[in-house]
Amino acid sequence: MREKETAQGSLRLAPKTNVNLVVAGLLAAMFIGALDATVVATATPHMITDLHGETLFSWVFAVYTLTTCVATPIFGKLADLFGRKAVFAAGIGLFVLGSILCGAAQSIAELIWFRALQGFGAGALAPVCFTIIGDLFSGKQRGKMMGVFSSVWSVAGLLGPLIGGYFVDQVSWRWIFYINVPIGAASLLLVIVFLHQPIERRAKKIDYLGALIFTISFSALLYALLSGGSDHSWDSPLIVGLFAASAILFMLFLWIEKRAEEPMMPLSIFRIRVLNVINFSGFLTFSITTGLTVYSPIWIQSVLGNSATSSGLIVMPMSLAWPLASNIAGRLMYRIGVKASIVFGSSLVVAGSIWLIALQMNSPYVYWIGILVLIGLGMGFVATPSTVAVQSVVGWEQRGVANASSMLLRAMGQTVGIAVFGTIYNQHVTTLGSKTELVAGMHAVFLLICGIAVANLLAVQLLPKHRNVMVQQTSA
Repeated sequence: MREKETAQGSLRLAPKTNVNLVVAGLLAAMFIGALDATVVATATPHMITDLHGETLFSWVFAVYTLTTCVATPIFGKLADLFGRKAVFAAGIGLFVLGSILCGAAQSIAELIWFRALQGFGAGALAPVCFTIIGDLFSGKQRGKMMGVFSSVWSVAGLLGPLIGGYFVDQVSWRWIFYINVPIGAASLLLVIVFLHQPIERRAKKIDYLGALIFTISFSALLYALLSGGSDHSWDSPLIVGLFAASAILFMLFLWIEKRAEEPMMPLSIFRIRVLNVINFSGFLTFSITTGLTVYSPIWIQSVLGNSATSSGLIVMPMSLAWPLASNIAGRLMYRIGVKASIVFGSSLVVAGSIWLIALQMNSPYVYWIGILVLIGLGMGFVATPSTVAVQSVVGWEQRGVANASSMLLRAMGQTVGIAVFGTIYNQHVTTLGSKTELVAGMHAVFLLICGIAVANLLAVQLLPKHRNVMVQQTSA
């Protein structure tokens, strides 16, 4: 018997489910997934020295991003078909296996392949974890829990460099991967043993063809975005061909999904206005945060002349303000409304972006702290209500797909943002390389960030005006 939704969208749990221990397991899984994003960068010089992979090393990060993006919607659909627990176990199992293999890699080629496997497993962590939280808690409780889970990313962002530095200096860089094994095993044990969700016993039809075409299409797109402008020029036959192939295959994917009995990505969910607006907003806002993460340290070190340590710590204000605002938003959004929270957060992001474009070469360091705190607070008020709303506008049977679509668009925003910002920046600094040219390149990026922030603020106005967006149930 399938679990049924209450009027508030909460799941009627099987009696044996221990919510606290399941949440602890999910937090552990999210932590190692988030930690991996920062801890690996710390060990980069040592891995290059040991594995002699100077020319290919960028793909250690790129292939992880690629496989995570591709796997996210696939795991989201599988979670709806086969239940959250089985898919979570498969995802974290692949992530831990990939971590073990990465730690044992003897060449840069091996490390790249194993990072691909690790990234594929990571594609299950965020969407399935958020889906389980959506199952376990009612609307108001979901908001609070999303604030808690948002804090995990900030804690991982702060601890990542410290943990990575300790293992590199005191033990071996290989332990930045091996540390995932005990945490992942504990997470798996807690979820497998204490989460009980009965699943309807019926024949499951997997959309293999749709999954295959989607994988090829998005792999081509992501490869073009990740290598265009660096390994290959944007107008090279390879990059143009990849974009064309991706577009054609994506149209084929849509054609397949329209006719599939159990589509990997049901097109009906894209008729839900709330979901469309929030996904578009996620694409825009996460491109902004990625641009800030990349270019703010460059300004601090190259323009202001501060130390590398100082420049590396500059994103900390945003990392601290974001979860603080997420927790506040999780508690307030039922009082002020989802739309009001998201519009308020988007307005803060716009304000921070305007301050950003007003920066001058002699602007003090404290201005950056103010900008990043402002944008971090804004993102907290945007991200948490958005996630809760995505989980609440669909029923149990489509919650995994809805969460995965949101995660995919956010990741795509980050990838596209890096590619576009990098292209704009390089047009200004590749000729003279002086501080004046560098600042001009930065201001061009900041202007685009401000434009994106304004576009996002306009987009979220399209959300329904009533306050209880998150309790709508749409049979899509």
